[in-house]
Amino acid sequence: MELRNKYLKNWAYAAHWVDSALKTGFSIMDSWRKNYIKGSRKRTCPKAKRLFIRVKQTLCKLEGDKLRVTISPRKFVYFDLSKRYFKLPKRISSSGIGEPIITLDKIYLPIHEHDKNNTRYIAEKMAWDANMFSLDGYSPQTGWVRIDTKPLATVHISSFEKRRNLQRKAAKTKKAKIVLSKYSKREKNRARKHQIEIARAINSLSKENGIESLKKSNMYRKCKLWNRQISRTDWRAIKMRIKNCIELPPQYTSKKCSRCGYINKDLNRSKVFRCANCGLTIDRQLNAAINLYLKMEGVPYRINWWDSNILPTLMGGYFLTGVEQKTPNELVRGLHEAVKPKLYFAYDRYADSYLSTPI
Repeated sequence: MELRNKYLKNWAYAAHWVDSALKTGFSIMDSWRKNYIKGSRKRTCPKAKRLFIRVKQTLCKLEGDKLRVTISPRKFVYFDLSKRYFKLPKRISSSGIGEPIITLDKIYLPIHEHDKNNTRYIAEKMAWDANMFSLDGYSPQTGWVRIDTKPLATVHISSFEKRRNLQRKAAKTKKAKIVLSKYSKREKNRARKHQIEIARAINSLSKENGIESLKKSNMYRKCKLWNRQISRTDWRAIKMRIKNCIELPPQYTSKKCSRCGYINKDLNRSKVFRCANCGLTIDRQLNAAINLYLKMEGVPYRINWWDSNILPTLMGGYFLTGVEQKTPNELVRGLHEAVKPKLYFAYDRYADSYLSTPI
């Protein structure tokens, strides 16, 4: 806020330009910091290699073949788009335009067009497996869907580090108590935003959802790091925001084979489930989601039923081992080409929502 006020002094243009510049600058620094921690960047100040500006959506408007950009209150600049190489949709509003990026010789204009022929089918029922950093859902109509919940966990982790440094000071000074309360409220608000977006993504996929009823008290171990991660999860908060949600028993969802019902008690922390009875090798979280769906529908474990109803929905052309064959006569090599989710919901910080990506 102090940096914004500094640049707004004697600023003759719209204040949104300052916000856009600060947003772009912090984005570059955040990207450099993450890569520097990984060791892929040097300890030098990152700089933009070329001049560019990112126009906020509130500053631009499409008027026929012209793009109007606000410079200052009631003062505009018009860009002629009549010589573009692409066609604009016939019916498009200003809300269908993304944030244009303008350079010295080009303008990049993202267009959000709704494809009526690619409407997503809403399943009748879908079961969801709750994990530490993801929610994995399954239904025969939709297939395997994964929602990334790492951004939600990051909110709690970053807030925990800040509050831990203030807890000792809060016992001595009132100012530290006020700052500690401020951080707690900020954490709740940010976590609530992610919870709403995740629940919105789940509600858009099916009419009725089944989620395992997990109790954190039964999941604690003699490990502080594990217990801390379990306490940060927001499974219950997300479940309360889902429409037509039913609870499913979580017993043996990850250890039971969804094809034959064999229980593998020793998973060795592997991401892949291997059945010693029928030979099924499948992603562990996908196997748990299928088990929850079978509980939701009340279907018994039958190999013939699984092969005819479940197997065709796992992105056809896969063996029972979960590995894709490039040619019909090719032998199965390994698990590096395992079945992948059909839809992957990841958080886009620029769109401020969870966007689906087909895989």
